[in-house]
Amino acid sequence: RGVAGERFAVRNSGALTVVEGVGDHGCEYMTGGRVVVLGKTGRNFAAGMSCGIAYVYDEDGAFRERCNPSMVALEPVLAEADQAQADKELSAAGKGRLRHLGRADEAMLRELVERHLRYTGSTRALAILDDWEAARARFVKVFPHEYRRALGEMHAKQAAQPASKQE
Repeated sequence: RGVAGERFAVRNSGALTVVEGVGDHGCEYMTGGRVVVLGKTGRNFAAGMSCGIAYVYDEDGAFRERCNPSMVALEPVLAEADQAQADKELSAAGKGRLRHLGRADEAMLRELVERHLRYTGSTRALAILDDWEAARARFVKVFPHEYRRALGEMHAKQAAQPASKQE
């Protein structure tokens, strides 16, 4: 448990990580995996990030200023029921997309924070979990545009298959 240095998870292509803060250039050129940051980031977070997902606990509300938005969107982490409703609305509009690893963001994120607590005894993770509803609202999902496009294409391909082939 602790803070990672500069250039943490650079070129990450599949690792799953939970840290309590990162230096400059975190998740730079990331092409896969999942990163959870339970604290502050340095500047230029997510520069060149094309795939994977990062969740950043934005306690001070200033993460947007430290993130490089050129290839990513910053989104709220919705409650699981709210994400299910949003997914239905996207599908109804013909703009659906598959979920990252088939799971809702809230469920995946909470499980990772719980595992971090279990393996490290992190007081930061404990405080977040003790007030989960308020804490979840402070997390920001860093979602690469290219990954969003790919998930949309996979959804469209799956939706075009006959029902018998989708099983």
